[in-house]
Formats: sequence, structure tokens, C-alpha cells
Amino acid sequence: MAENLRVWAPKAHELTVHITGSGEDIPMVPAGPAREDAGWWISPQPLASGTRYGLRIDGADPLPDPRSRRQPEGIHGPSEVVDLANFLWSDSQWLGVDARGAVTYELHIGAFTPHGTFEAAAAKLPHLAELGVDIVEVMPIVPVPGTRNWGYDGVSLYAVTENFGGPAAFAAFVDAAHAHGIGVCLDVVYNHLGPDGNYLSQFGPYFTDKHETPWGWAVNLDGENNAPVRRYLIENAMQWIRDYHVDALRLDAVAFLIDTSQRHFLAELSDEVSAFAGATGRKISLIAESDLNDPIMVTPTSEGGRGMTGQWDDDIHHALHAYATEESFAYYADFREPGALEKVFSQAFAHNGNYSTFRGANWGAPLAPGTSGHRFVACTEDHDQVGNRAIGDRPSAKLSPGQLAAQMGLLLASPFSPMLFMGQEWATRTPFQFFTDHSGDLGKAVEEGRINEFKDWNWLSIYGDDEIRVPNPQHESTFKDSTLDWHEVDEPEHRDFLAFVCEAIALRRATPQFASGDLATTEIVRLGRSGYLRRADAFVAYSFEPDACVTLPASGLDAALSWGGPEVTACGTGSAVTFTQPGVAFLLP
Repeated sequence: MAENLRVWAPKAHELTVHITGSGEDIPMVPAGPAREDAGWWISPQPLASGTRYGLRIDGADPLPDPRSRRQPEGIHGPSEVVDLANFLWSDSQWLGVDARGAVTYELHIGAFTPHGTFEAAAAKLPHLAELGVDIVEVMPIVPVPGTRNWGYDGVSLYAVTENFGGPAAFAAFVDAAHAHGIGVCLDVVYNHLGPDGNYLSQFGPYFTDKHETPWGWAVNLDGENNAPVRRYLIENAMQWIRDYHVDALRLDAVAFLIDTSQRHFLAELSDEVSAFAGATGRKISLIAESDLNDPIMVTPTSEGGRGMTGQWDDDIHHALHAYATEESFAYYADFREPGALEKVFSQAFAHNGNYSTFRGANWGAPLAPGTSGHRFVACTEDHDQVGNRAIGDRPSAKLSPGQLAAQMGLLLASPFSPMLFMGQEWATRTPFQFFTDHSGDLGKAVEEGRINEFKDWNWLSIYGDDEIRVPNPQHESTFKDSTLDWHEVDEPEHRDFLAFVCEAIALRRATPQFASGDLATTEIVRLGRSGYLRRADAFVAYSFEPDACVTLPASGLDAALSWGGPEVTACGTGSAVTFTQPGVAFLLP
């Protein structure tokens, strides 16, 4: 149903809708005398679906609508009216999936398939369903400069990029995912907009110099005129949930949503989403990306918390990565310390009030007893931890299949909510590199910045004697090199690993001990490069090296799944698992 345009522009003296093509300028009028309407303008009549237009502030050149739902000619072009009621849905019986304990699969639409579209990604949904994925997490899909970008340089937060197919194609992707029994989590970025195409400040005080972020001024969540800014973001979140039927939102870098208000923005968002979920009967999740290690993030709003369903937990990644790869540069140094991995698996955070060397301060706080591990999203690969390496290399570039299987076993049997990164399920060798398509001086600055970012890296400690060259993010080849090679799946080594991961996910789902989020019945015992994970009375024995024997404090165990052909034998009142090569064994009583 067509709606009148509403625009918040509190400092404008006049605002007009400029119709592309005809050149007609339609004056907008103040929305009304009520206090909540202050600064709002409304068009005298609705615009027909498909109409392209811009907004003139005091006679200046037309700008994209801050709430544009489509930018068919790019970030600087006219907006287009999209009638969301025209989307054809077949998921009326779908009520969603709880992100807590779910298996999530993160992907970048452009690099997931050679075609790089929603339609092409939808064609791979049977693969994800067979793998056992509960939720597919889609990296940001808003318009960006050029044709290739990770998505975190996005603008026009209500729109869907044409690079992937536009709004209707995204709706069709979500509908198809639901038809395969898979929920959709959308990555949204509310802490900043990209440096190219951000016109919000010309409309109103969307940003404030009260707070600084890595991208400049913070979003205005607690300064003068903050209420419409907060509504801008909350109504954006509701658009994705209500109009595009997404099941979860991943909120990027929430530490930079700086808000000193009595009621934090995240708590306000959480309560509104919760009210909608209650009214519709749908399961809707909010997942925060946070490195604060603060339990307040997953504490209910009724108890003074932020009310997030869950949060990404970098400490889990860092501990597993440092152990598997033996890397110790930068922040990995803290996670090579004795007890770091053990602490993470029983307390979720390695830093929970203790000293963090790479931050130079005491960091975090302990969880309340009884907090479920399902509140924390764990991974051994994601877009950040792979893509923000100098050459975007994955663990598969360094680890053998047996070592990858051991690492995967610890992840999938953990008390956390496991997440895989696209292609990880078959141990792809395809890197995921940082790629952009900026123009002019900005493009050159990105090139130089990427090189400078790694100038102090100890290349020898990370990559050995290999000759390393940081890929130019502006080169199209960097993007193409990051596009998954699906032909790998047909190669025996990759096919075998895929089969193992499928079975491991199925075993997690079928085994209450492995599916549990109980941290109190979880422990890791390390014996150098081998050891075991205990989940109540079930075990995962593993070894990252050949010729190891792991003794378990339980007898009568049977191997439900293994990699590397380990032998399980009785050993006194316990069991012994002997590895001739790196591998893993899931053992049940």
C-alpha cells in the first residue's frame, strides 16, 4: 500500500520531492503541530511504486531519501518507491528459530557463489539444509560504493543493494530459506555509515561530537534531538523483521553505540523487538557483536541489562585459534597462556575482570552463575578473523585436515552456539580478503591504509618463509580470489571433511550432552597438543599431533564419530584413545 513520504529535517525551511524524469518538484508540508511531529515533513500524497525521486533541502540538489528502500542507480542516485506489500510470501506457517544453541552459517552474498546474487545464494540452500544449518547469517546488504564491498561501508540503511539483486530478491531469499527450514539473520550496522554517500547530516543531527568512534563522530543516541535518531534505527530494525521476515539481527560493534541515556538504546530496541515477537508468536533474536566481555549485554532489560539474545564471543575464537595454530602475535598472546582455553570453555570469557595485555587494562566481568553457554556465538572462522588477516588466509592454509577436524570437534561439541563461515564445512582453501570498490582519493587512501595496517606484523612468526604480499583491496582480483570455489566439494579430501562436519552437526543435535549450554558440566583437559573436552558424561578426545594417547576418566565409552582412525581401548577404570595422526573422536557412554 502506497504511503506518504515522511522525512525528518528539523533545520530545513522548505523540503520538496524532486521527481526524476519529469523534473517536477512537489512541496512537502510540516507533519503537524504535535510535539512528536516537530521537524518532520510529509508529502501531500503518496508516490506510486517504482517512482524515482530525490529530496531537495531549501532548493539544493536532490539527495537520496534517508529512508530510501531502493537505490537503483547507486548510492548517489535517486531513491525509488518500493511497495513492500507486493512481496509474495509462502512462509505463513514459519514462526522462526531461536538463535540460542543454533548452528549458524555466516556468508557474504557476493562471494558465496560465482554469480554473487540472492538468487544464486538461494540455489545453495539445499546444501546448507543438508549440512544441518539452523540459521544463515548474511553480511550487510545495504547499498555501498561500487560493485564489491564487505558491506560495512553501507549507506541508505533501509535499502537493499542492487549488487545482489535488490529488495524483492532479498525477500525471495528469506522466503526460500524458510521453505528449507532455515532462519535468516541479517548483519546490520548502526554504529556508523560509510564515508561515501552518507547524506544524513544534511537532514538533521544524526551524529554528535560528544563521542568519538573509529569512524569519527558517534551516532547521536544521547545528544540534543536524539529521539528521532533512535527511532530511525529502531524502525529500521523493525523493517527487516516485519517486512522482510528476518529471524535475527546481528548488531555490528555495539561498543560504539555510545549511549549515556538512562535507558540504553539496545535495551529500547530489545524491548520493542520482544513486544513484536510476543504479538506475532515469532521467535526473533538480537545478537550483539561485543568485545566488552560484559554480562550486561545478555542480561534481561527487566534486570537492567541490554536484553540481547546472545553475543559474539571473540575469546572463544582466539583461544581455539591460538591453540590449534600456535600463533601468539598481537592479541593471541594472552590466549596462549596456561589455563586460557580451559577458562573460556567453563566461563565463556578469558578476560572477565583480569588484565588484558593487548588492551593494557583489566577487562570484562564474570558471568552470573547458571548463565547458558548458548548465549555466546562461537567460531573458529568468521569474516573478521579471516578477512582481517594480512592475506585473508584461513586455518586450512596451515592446519592439516586432522587438525581442522580436531578444532571443529571442539567447536561443535562446545556449550556455545557454533557458527561456521562459508566454505569452512569442506575446509576450503579459498581465502576471504578485504575488498572494496571506492573511487578517487578514497580508494587510494584505502589501498595505503591496508598496507600500513600490517607494516609492523612479524611475518616470519605467522607465515614462516613464505613470500607475503598484502592484496590490494581495490583490485577486482582480490574480490574474485575471495569467491568460494564450489568445485572443491567434488575433491575427495574436501568431500570427506564435509561428510564429517555434517555428521558432527547431526551428532550435536541428537546428543543432549553436546547440545547442552551448561557451562558447569563442561571442562577441557589439555595434555600438550592433545586432550579431551568433557560434556557431562560424554567426551571429545582430540590430538593436534601424531602419536598421542589420551586417557579419559570414564569406562565403557563408544566412539560415535571420529576422524583419523583413533583406537579406543579400556584403560584401568577409564578409557584410552590412541591417535596415530591428528584427529578427533566423539565418545558416548
